[in-house]
Amino acid sequence: MHSEETLDRQVIYRGKVVGLHVDTIRLPGGGTAIREIVEHTGAVAMVPVDDQGRVWLVRQYRKAAEKPLLEIPAGTRQPGEDPVLCARRELQEEIGLLPGKLTRLGGFYPAPGVSQEFVHIFLAQDLTPAVLPHDEDESLEIEQWDLARAVQAATLGEFEDGKTIIGLLMVAARNIDL
Repeated sequence: MHSEETLDRQVIYRGKVVGLHVDTIRLPGGGTAIREIVEHTGAVAMVPVDDQGRVWLVRQYRKAAEKPLLEIPAGTRQPGEDPVLCARRELQEEIGLLPGKLTRLGGFYPAPGVSQEFVHIFLAQDLTPAVLPHDEDESLEIEQWDLARAVQAATLGEFEDGKTIIGLLMVAARNIDL
């Protein structure tokens, strides 16, 4: 498989969460093309399951979707931040729980055609109370669902958030003894 050589890069925007650059690239046949790339430091998403087999979810309004979505807890990594440390911090901020055990399930690029973002997915277990203040711009409602019901909802298309669907199905596919 070939790669695409970058001939020129124009930085268009640098914001708090994302940046945008436009690359001119060389095609395998010798021509050129334009690639618009969203820069993102990456994220973590956790499937927190407690001792009673309940998964902890957060409902929050998502401006891009123009509605509230029910999701597994997640958050943006700081530049250079270890994904495990980020996952531990984000769980404390979003649901007030610290995982005694984090198992990396895998990861994915949500939109590889336009974004550099990579999301690491973890199973979080052995949860104990440990609250950190959540981000000032977040308003979260915490819900607890039976894990089997949440997995069923994911398979039936009842969740609209990609990381939630992927995380729940990863847990289900591994038949992890909870």
